[in-house]
Amino acid sequence: MDDIVITVEEAAQKLRISRWTLYTLIRSNQLKTIKIGRRRLVPVDALAECIDNLKAVA
Repeated sequence: MDDIVITVEEAAQKLRISRWTLYTLIRSNQLKTIKIGRRRLVPVDALAECIDNLKAVA
């Protein structure tokens, strides 16, 4: 089964950026996340959407 959500650490690894930079994207609403309990998770489709938005700005 393919992942629907990934952890913040996994998302940072996939983008090859630091967790700090990923949290900056989250705080600036460029990357949508969900919270389940105390965990913050990144939907895989939100990760792709963030990349598309960043490409459009570049």
